[in-house]
Amino acid sequence: MSKVFIILQANEETRSIVDAIEQDNPDAEVVHEPAMVKVQAEGHLVVRRETIEEEIGREFDMQELNINLITLSGNVDEDEDALTLTWNS
Repeated sequence: MSKVFIILQANEETRSIVDAIEQDNPDAEVVHEPAMVKVQAEGHLVVRRETIEEEIGREFDMQELNINLITLSGNVDEDEDALTLTWNS
């Protein structure tokens, strides 16, 4: 397998999003850099709208991820409830 990842700008707005991603992906590794946060996992990573909403305390449109998204890696499957990154070996 190979790692998949999502990299977001490091700012106040993304802190809760990263916390939500960590909750939904307990095996994920979070790497904090001065201007970005990389969340990576082996083969599979999911970003769930519902978990983000619980963290930020308001409704969240998954398209809001694009505001702070730097890049991602993996096969992307997205809808209004989740963004899933996978890597097939």
